[in-house]
Amino acid sequence: LYGLHGKLLADRKERLLEQLKLADRRRQRVEQLSGGLRRRVELAKGMLHQPELLLLDEPSTGLDPGARADLWQYLLFLRDELGVTIVLTTHLLEEAERADRIAILDRGRIVAIGAPEELKATVGGDTLTIETDQPEAVIEALRRELQLEAQRFDHSVRLELPEAHQWVPRIVEVAGESLKSIQVGKPTLEDVFIDKTGHRFMELEVEASS
Repeated sequence: LYGLHGKLLADRKERLLEQLKLADRRRQRVEQLSGGLRRRVELAKGMLHQPELLLLDEPSTGLDPGARADLWQYLLFLRDELGVTIVLTTHLLEEAERADRIAILDRGRIVAIGAPEELKATVGGDTLTIETDQPEAVIEALRRELQLEAQRFDHSVRLELPEAHQWVPRIVEVAGESLKSIQVGKPTLEDVFIDKTGHRFMELEVEASS
């Protein structure tokens, strides 16, 4: 097993069982374990030979929130305490936020790469989202009255603006009675994805599952 045997193998197994909180399950068969515990066993197997690089394909898929939190606690321990380089794929943008560097893929093509904060800084200022029953009419009114360009996503209209909060009163006036709500926020990775691809991340997930 990776050329390991004897006391060295036994010591590493014991250490991994403790690190991954599996010591009390040592005599159980893997097929008797929950999905989260099975994922820990897979990690233990992958770490047995103390690799410098760990490759993981959507490791948190199918895990409940508690198991996902435990998984990420261990991954961050590997990165921060043991210096392991981890390359993983994920469909969860909140997980991507934890990475040192991320590559955003859209239909198999890399559309952006960099640290999360660097990527968010590429979005033009704040993001402003308008919920409305008449998105096309609002987009046209914004273009005509305020010379602002916006994107439509279902029943919402999205803009990128510096100091977006200063625009709120004028946008409310232009949108009129069709306005349901308006929200201003700092750019997120979802905003980066929209900026680079022209569509929402969730739309790609729905397309992939259909």
